[in-house]
Amino acid sequence: MPASSITDLGGRACRDPGPTYRLPLQQLTDSALPIGAFAHSFGFETYMERGLVRDEASFGAWLAAFLGQQLTYSDALAIRFLYEGVPVQELDEQLSAQLLPRQVREASVKMGLRLLEIGSEVFPSPELEAYRDAVTTGRAAGHQPLAFAVVARSLEVPLEEALAAYLFAAATSLTQNAVRAIPLGQNAGQRVLRNAHDGVAAAVERVRSLTPDDFGAVSPGLEISQMRHEKQRARMFMS
Repeated sequence: MPASSITDLGGRACRDPGPTYRLPLQQLTDSALPIGAFAHSFGFETYMERGLVRDEASFGAWLAAFLGQQLTYSDALAIRFLYEGVPVQELDEQLSAQLLPRQVREASVKMGLRLLEIGSEVFPSPELEAYRDAVTTGRAAGHQPLAFAVVARSLEVPLEEALAAYLFAAATSLTQNAVRAIPLGQNAGQRVLRNAHDGVAAAVERVRSLTPDDFGAVSPGLEISQMRHEKQRARMFMS
C-alpha cells in the first residue's frame, strides 16, 4: 500500500490526512479563534482617518508594509528565535521593550493571554504551562507571537510553516477588519489576501537571514500612526 494511504475500519484504502500538526495549526490560525483580533487595526484606522487608506489598493499597500516591516522584524523574528532555543522570558521582555505604541503592546498581550488560555485547554504542553506560569506570576507579559510559537513548536510544526501560517492569519484578520471598516467588498478582500501570498512568502524568506541586531526594526511611519490612534477622536478599533 502506498505510504500516502491508510486503511479505514472497513479495510478500504484512503488518503493519509498528512502530518498530525496540520489540523491543529489550522485551528490555531483560524479567523474564528476567539482571541480578539477583530478589535484591532494595528494603526490602519489612523491612515483611514487621514484619507490615506480608503480602498482596495491603498489598504493592500498598507498591509504589505505592515507584513514586510513590523511583523517580519518583531513577531516573525521572535518566533524564529524561540524555535532556535532563545528563552521565552527573554524574548517576552524584548518584545515588551520594542513595541513602543502602547495600544499595540497591549493588543499583543491581550491576544497572547487569550491564546495562552485556549492553548492550555486544547493544546497543552509543559512548555506552554511554563510560559503561562511565568505570565501568571508576573515574570512575563504574555505576547501573542510567543504564545503561538510555544504551541506550534510543541506540536512539531516546522518553523517555515509556522511563520507562514502566523503571518497569513494576521493578514486575514486585518483584511476582515478592513472589509467592514473602509468598507471593502468581500471579493476585494479576497483579492487583497491573494496578493498577500507573495508578501508572506517573502517575509518568511527574509526572516531566515535576519540577526539579533534586526530584532525590533520598524518603519517610523507605522509606529507614529499607531501612537496617534490612541488620541484619535472617533474610532472602531482598540489599536
